[in-house]
Amino acid sequence: MASPSPPAPPVVVGVDLGALSTKLTLGPHYDHELVRNAHGGHSAPTAVTFPGQHRARLVGEDAADIARGDGNTVGMLDRLLAGSLENGSENDVANSAADELAAFRRFELRKSDAPNEEPKVHIPSMDEEYSTTGLLAALLGRARRNALATIARLDAGRPSGETTERELHFVFAVPASYPQITRAAVVDAAYAAGIQQSSVVDAARCLAAVYAKKFGDEDEDGKAILVVEMGHARTSVSVLKKLGNADQADAKGGSDVEVLSTVASPALGAGLIDVALYRHFLSTHPKLAHHSNDVFADNSRAAQRLLEGCKKLKHLLSMLPENTVTVENVGQNDTDVTLTADRELLRKLCEETVLARLTDMIGSAMAKAAEKAGGTEALGDIASIEITGGGTRVPMVQDCVRAAAGMGGDFALSKSLDDTSLAFGASLVGAASASEEDDAMDAARIERRAKLREAEAALSERDARLIAKDECRNKIEAHILELRSARHSTHGDLLPTSDEFTSFLDGTDDWLFSEECDGATLEQMEQKWTDVEATTQEMCGEYLAAKKAAAEKKDREMEAEALRAAAAAAANGEGDDADHDTRKLPTKRRMEIVMKNKAEANELFADGNYRHAAARYAKALTHATKFFDLSPEEAEEVKEVKLSLHLNLALAYLKLEKLDNAHRCCNDALALDESNVKALYRRATVLYQTRKFDEATKDLDEAEKLAPDDKAVKKLRKLVDQQVAKQKKKERAFAKKMFG
Repeated sequence: MASPSPPAPPVVVGVDLGALSTKLTLGPHYDHELVRNAHGGHSAPTAVTFPGQHRARLVGEDAADIARGDGNTVGMLDRLLAGSLENGSENDVANSAADELAAFRRFELRKSDAPNEEPKVHIPSMDEEYSTTGLLAALLGRARRNALATIARLDAGRPSGETTERELHFVFAVPASYPQITRAAVVDAAYAAGIQQSSVVDAARCLAAVYAKKFGDEDEDGKAILVVEMGHARTSVSVLKKLGNADQADAKGGSDVEVLSTVASPALGAGLIDVALYRHFLSTHPKLAHHSNDVFADNSRAAQRLLEGCKKLKHLLSMLPENTVTVENVGQNDTDVTLTADRELLRKLCEETVLARLTDMIGSAMAKAAEKAGGTEALGDIASIEITGGGTRVPMVQDCVRAAAGMGGDFALSKSLDDTSLAFGASLVGAASASEEDDAMDAARIERRAKLREAEAALSERDARLIAKDECRNKIEAHILELRSARHSTHGDLLPTSDEFTSFLDGTDDWLFSEECDGATLEQMEQKWTDVEATTQEMCGEYLAAKKAAAEKKDREMEAEALRAAAAAAANGEGDDADHDTRKLPTKRRMEIVMKNKAEANELFADGNYRHAAARYAKALTHATKFFDLSPEEAEEVKEVKLSLHLNLALAYLKLEKLDNAHRCCNDALALDESNVKALYRRATVLYQTRKFDEATKDLDEAEKLAPDDKAVKKLRKLVDQQVAKQKKKERAFAKKMFG
């Protein structure tokens, strides 16, 4: 009897845990594929949002935008870990100063004076405290699921017999400044997230591995390379050296690129450029200078908008020597403010806070490298300078790097190490990285890790139940919405016209917007859906049967038509790429395609798959633009279909919290029908969530004129009025303070 084959080795996942975003790369078995998040992107915010007692956590790509979030959104999770800001370059003057980005936090970080007690964050919506390691565990749990989903997608195209039931080994690229307590917190968070193996490796080693992978066979032996990485909140400077022979490489762990020195700062980053602009405009701009600290606190919403405007201005100045941005509702009486700056001003503002510190770091790294190499002559000249990270895109930072390295202004900086290099390097280093700890863990840490894992498992179970509850609620809402709109459909005359049926629809709507619904358990929500289905079947059985028969008939017809079209296309040597469909189809055929996509989108939406539903609605709209030679009646029908699609797409974007997209869809719907209550209501919802209360009030005024009894409009009106009242109270307090 053959012995069982040994288990497959864990799949390595390289992790770049950045202040603003986190990136993951699979190991060599999957050709270092970038891990996609649930929305299809290649990075996810390093953040977690707690929407409230009755909603699941929003983690990573689902978290609220930090600039728009409140005290229930926790960002920059890596910077909250115990010890993460303690160490750094001895020449970095910020080591003794407070973290300059901390003032802009909208959440409350509570640190304990007790030894070995990690920081905690108070979440108002939950009235609970969560450890910073536990918050990171939530993010890593989502990262784990995304990695497994990417592996499953890649395995789908592999030969049969391969399996995705593989363990994962997360390898974190961390700054050299991280002390042991922070490194332990990272692997403890991974353990709590259910990740089987994890380890940490210095970021410089990861960058060296990527450089060796890209240029190992091309560069001359003994070449010295300066690498400057500046992210949003931290910076590292390393000197690498290309080794001369295989024996040297073996002695250095197998890599033919050695790390001679690394200097890291946990407090220097491109975010300080934003802060410098923010402080400058706050003290000098005529529309901002009136603000006092208690009125315009750094962690206020207005301050967040101003800081975001400064960040945008920084990006624009990276492309043009002078530029301007407008920031909404930050001036006196919520007026818009225009910010103008040029590169010379930016340089002056950042001379001490950014450029001098970066110069010191580069000098320190080069001095340490020379010492390790046996002297300046042994080190030789810096042959190449690699820059990576968003901060290095700023021209003054590039000039600073050249000057500090003793290079002329025309020296070409290499950008071969892109923003994915840390995660890529971690996946290259992979299983060769050090284990999470050489020594056995003490009993206290083992107990703490067990509690962390238990707590995260309980929160994940809570999230799963709340998500299932929301999906069930959405199913009920979509069902009632369909019944209301079905009156004018093909079989609408089969629906009951009794007051009892109207009362059933109104009563269900009322319940969906009630506190009872908000506080319902998953089991209660499922029972409600069962009751609604049963009542609908009892009252609308004839309509539902006719609808089902019609749908089955149309499916058969569509399938037959698709087969005929495919056969015709094959006979003509043509393909049928729907996204590039330029065929002049008959109106009926084109409408069938539109409605098929819409129906599929409706099903996806009802199942809570909002992202794919949005894609289907968008595809249906694309087909809806391809009608031609329409009669007036056909044109009106197409208009109604487009209106419905824009409204549905707006709702899908609202569910995805893509507010700009939702606003655009509402505008498109109102362009077709300026008196559409749903479009006005949904646009008002967007405006409410973006705190544009005056504009939201205008839309609600119009909606109430058209539908004075609409319960959803009334509920949103109450919320908007509450915020407007708060604003006016604040303005009165400010006026009283200013004028007595």
